[in-house]
Formats: sequence, structure tokens, C-alpha cells
Amino acid sequence: MARWRPPVPSSTAVITRKGFERLRDELNELWKVRRPEVVKALAAAAAEGDRSENAEYTYRKKQLGEIDRRVRYLSKRLPSLRVVDSAPSDPDAVYFGARVEIEHCTSGECVQYRIVGPDETDARLGWISIDSPLARAMLKKRLDDEFEAQLPGGVQRYVIVAVAYSG
Repeated sequence: MARWRPPVPSSTAVITRKGFERLRDELNELWKVRRPEVVKALAAAAAEGDRSENAEYTYRKKQLGEIDRRVRYLSKRLPSLRVVDSAPSDPDAVYFGARVEIEHCTSGECVQYRIVGPDETDARLGWISIDSPLARAMLKKRLDDEFEAQLPGGVQRYVIVAVAYSG
């Protein structure tokens, strides 16, 4: 008997122009370059004989499955994405694509983030998903606005220090 799991909430289908191009390039590279290489290596491994004890064959089958899974995902995801490459009509407020600097109210620590789509988040660059609790809390806020965000560590208070929209 399978265990019931609640459905995964759907992610926002917005993306920057660069993020869309990066995903499209990944799909093309997987389909036109990597997959043919793996198929060729898989055929060579299959030609070696007994497949039950052939580690190379098992590895290549697994690798091909991973590539096919990613290709399927990208093939379905790319057409559903909406590319947003213009600044909003109100550039003083926080919306998708904004580069935001916030200051923690109690510690005074300043942190910079960029609000991007869920397909292009990168913690090292400070790119957070528009679906994240912090981004949701700061949406539509303006310079010098205080806001509260319900984060895993509890409720945190921040102040918007800067908002900018640039490539």
C-alpha cells in the first residue's frame, strides 16, 4: 500500500530572459550532444557480452535514464514559462527581477538578493525564488518599508534599503 503524499504546490512559471536561454541551451546540449554520446557508449557496453555483470552497461543505462528524465522535464517546462525581461511600471517597489538590499532590524546585517523564477535560483549569487517565504514577504514593498518574513528560524523583521532593476 502506497503512502499518501499531498500534491506538490506548483511553482510560479516566470523566468528571466537569460534563465530561459540557459535552460533552452541545456536542453539542446543534452539532446544533441550528451544523449548521442551516451547511446553510443551504451551500445558499445552492450556489445561486450553478458549484461548482468557488466558495470559499464548498468552505468550507461542509468546515465541515459537521467538524461531522458531531464529532457522530458525541460521539454514540458520551457513552453509553460513566461519570460519577463522588462522592468515593472513601478520601479520603486519590489517585483520579479528586482535586486533588493535588505537590513535585518535587530542585527543590522545587510544582505542583497535578486528575485528570480524557481528554475534559476542560486544561493551563492543571492538569487532567491519568487516563491520563497522571504521574497513573498517583500513583494510590493518600497524603499524604507519594514516587513516581517516567516522563515524556518522564526519570524524575522527587515527593512528595504535599496531596490533596482538591471540585467
